[in-house]
Amino acid sequence: MATQTRRPLADDIVRELKIEIRDGVHPAGARLPTEADLCRRFGVSRATVRTALKELDVLGLIRTQQGAGTFVRTRPAVRDGLERMGSITESIRRSGKEPGHEYGRRTLRQVLPDEAERMGVPSDTEALELRRRVTADGDVVAYSYDVIPRGLLPAAFDPEELSGSLFAYFETELGIHPTLGLAKVHAVSSAHIAWGPDAAKHRLFVLLDQLHYDDDHRLLAYCKTYFVEGSYEFQLVRTA
Repeated sequence: MATQTRRPLADDIVRELKIEIRDGVHPAGARLPTEADLCRRFGVSRATVRTALKELDVLGLIRTQQGAGTFVRTRPAVRDGLERMGSITESIRRSGKEPGHEYGRRTLRQVLPDEAERMGVPSDTEALELRRRVTADGDVVAYSYDVIPRGLLPAAFDPEELSGSLFAYFETELGIHPTLGLAKVHAVSSAHIAWGPDAAKHRLFVLLDQLHYDDDHRLLAYCKTYFVEGSYEFQLVRTA
């Protein structure tokens, strides 16, 4: 008679903690018991507990903060399709939350060498630089660094008049309709992206490095938007 193989003990820990997270025993944002506490509870080694926690991390259920402990991840504030071309503001509204924008910079300057190369414009091109914090119900979900060619803007343009959604400004004030986005996606860990009161909490991001065009393939903006990890969930529809 064949002997039934015992599942690894780490799998048992994963299963039990998944049930407890699902049932609210460990609510979103709560700190899990320490590794030592879990070792005592399940009667296993620290290596086994760490294997289980790594699996829960891969599943997106927990996160470990160096020196502070392991925490249950909060549910994303906003969900959107990565294939969707549209305004962050509208995706926040579709998620049932109130969007907000806080501008940290609005200034006219020449493009930087790396921007000129990415945008495919001459190195002496003048542009409007924007730095924004995008919020959902008051919580920061993204930091956006945007560069807009000066030639798109009115001759008497005052940078301070731009507020709120960038796409809304294009549509309502300039009559411009962004229809195409070419994006690169990166995972970023940095202490130099976030700014403002919540900056210390935000170190991990999903970066959308994106060029926006209209129907005539005219460049409208170069946007580097850093979505706060865990705050914004992208879905991608893939078909055969």
